[in-house]
Amino acid sequence: MHKPVSPVLEKDRIVSLDIIRGFAILGIFLVNMLSFHSPFLYLDPFEWWSSPADKSTYVFIDIFVQASFYPLFSMLFGYGLVLLRERAIAKGLPFGGIAARRMSLLLLIGIFHAFLIWHGDILINYAIFGFIFLLFIKLSGKNMLLTGILLYVIPNLLFALLFFMTVMFVPAEELSIYDPAAAEASLQVYQNGSIEEITAQRMEDWLLVNNLASLPIMLASIFPLFLIGAGAAKLKWLEEPEKVGGFLRKLMIGTLAGGVFCKLLPYLTEGNLAVDFLQDIFGGPLLAIGYGVAIALAIKNGTVLKVMLPLSYVGKLSLSNYLLQSIISTLIFYSYGLGFYGEISALSGTLLVIFIFALQVMASRYWVSRYYYGPAEWLWRSFTYLKLPKWRRQA
Repeated sequence: MHKPVSPVLEKDRIVSLDIIRGFAILGIFLVNMLSFHSPFLYLDPFEWWSSPADKSTYVFIDIFVQASFYPLFSMLFGYGLVLLRERAIAKGLPFGGIAARRMSLLLLIGIFHAFLIWHGDILINYAIFGFIFLLFIKLSGKNMLLTGILLYVIPNLLFALLFFMTVMFVPAEELSIYDPAAAEASLQVYQNGSIEEITAQRMEDWLLVNNLASLPIMLASIFPLFLIGAGAAKLKWLEEPEKVGGFLRKLMIGTLAGGVFCKLLPYLTEGNLAVDFLQDIFGGPLLAIGYGVAIALAIKNGTVLKVMLPLSYVGKLSLSNYLLQSIISTLIFYSYGLGFYGEISALSGTLLVIFIFALQVMASRYWVSRYYYGPAEWLWRSFTYLKLPKWRRQA
C-alpha cells in the first residue's frame, strides 16, 4: 500500500535553502522595483535618472543585482524539484502526476500575476520550462550539471557571436533598445489610465519580453539553470557542503570573480548590444552561483547563521512574498492605487524596497510562528498533493 505523500515537514527543511530563497527574493525585488515605478523596459536609465545618487544606485544594482537573482531562483527551482521527487519516491508514489499538477497550478498563478497584477512575471516561464525539465530529472547529479552547463554555455556563446556580428554591420542607432515614445505612453497609462487601459498595457509589456523571437534566448537562459540546481541537489551540496568544502570555496571565488568581471564589461569597454548581452547572460549566473555557495558555506558559522536566519522566514514563504511585492508595489504606483508611477527615483525606489522587505521579514516571522505555510504555498501544496495539509500550528 502506498504511503501518502505530504508536504515538507519542518524537520525536513534545509535552512540554507530557505535563507538563499529569502536572499533571492530580496534581490529580485531590488531589480523589479525599477520596473514597478518607472517604464524601465523602454528608457535609458542614465538619462532618465540624472542625479549622481540615482546613477550610483543604478550602477550598483546593474553590477551586483541585475540578472543575478532570477538565475539564483531558477537554480533553487530545480533544486526543489529534485527534493520533491526524492520524497515522492520514498513514499512509493509516481512523481509525474505530482509534478504535473505542481507546474499546472504555477502556470495559472503566473497568468493571473502577469495579466492582472504585473507584467514582469517569471512564473509562467518557470512552469513551462519546468515541464521540459521533467524529461531530464532522472539523470545523475554529475550528468545534470554537465548537461546544464553545456546547454547554457554553447547556445549563449552563439547568441553572443550573433550579436557581435550584428553590431559590426548594423548602425548603432538602429540597435537601440530605448523607446522614449513608448516610455511616455507607458508612463501615462500606469499613472493615469483606467483598469482596462492598464491591463492592456500589461499585456503589451509582457509580450515585448515574452514572444516567439525571444523564446530561444529565454529557454537558453533559464532552463539549463534548472538542471544546474537539480544537479547540485542530487550531489547534496547544500545539505552536506562540508564534504566538498574545498571545491565549493574555489567555486565561490571563481564565480564571484568571473561574475564581477563580466558585469563590469560595459563600464570597462565601449558598451554595445553584444557587450550588454555578455554582461547579463554570463555575469548574472556566475554571481548567482557565487552568492548561493557563499551563503551555504558562511552559515556553517553559528554567528553568521543567526544574522542571516531572518531571510529564511521570507524564504519559507517565497511564492507568497514574491506575489505580495507585486501587489504592494502596483498599489503604490498605479493609478488605481496611489498613482506615484514615474515620480520616484532609483535611490528612493531602492530605499522603499529595503523598507517593504523589512516589513516582509517581520510579517513572515510572525506568520511562520503560527502557520506552516504561506497562503500561496498552502494552495500550491494542496493542489500538488490533492489533500489539504495542516496549516495552523498548535498554540
